[in-house]
Amino acid sequence: MTQSFSLDLRVRVAAFVEAGHSCRAAARHFGVSDSCAIKLMQRQRQSGSLAPARQGRPPGRGKLVPYETFLVRIVEAEPAITMPELAARLLDEHGIVAAPAMLSRFLCRCGFSYKKIPDGGGMRTRRRAG
Repeated sequence: MTQSFSLDLRVRVAAFVEAGHSCRAAARHFGVSDSCAIKLMQRQRQSGSLAPARQGRPPGRGKLVPYETFLVRIVEAEPAITMPELAARLLDEHGIVAAPAMLSRFLCRCGFSYKKIPDGGGMRTRRRAG
């Protein structure tokens, strides 16, 4: 995903257009695409703001959220469970396909961390609040 143009550049493009120039002239002057300048002015007219819109998925959603208690219960009961094993359990018991990396990220957001143990494996433990 690309980054948005800085607010400073957005303000300068808008000021250039408001000074009587066209959006396309502003785009050429500031080295941005024509569509960028046009959409920037549309955004200012519609919302009154030049700030970029939030990108990405809103937090707190996703297909694993309804299964949080199930996943936490399994990991607390078996701290040394691997992510492929956890993915297989989720598929067997709920019919949900989840990549091991997605499960790992989800558990990290739930407060778990991965700790290596001497036998070469690892286990998930809850982080302490502090």
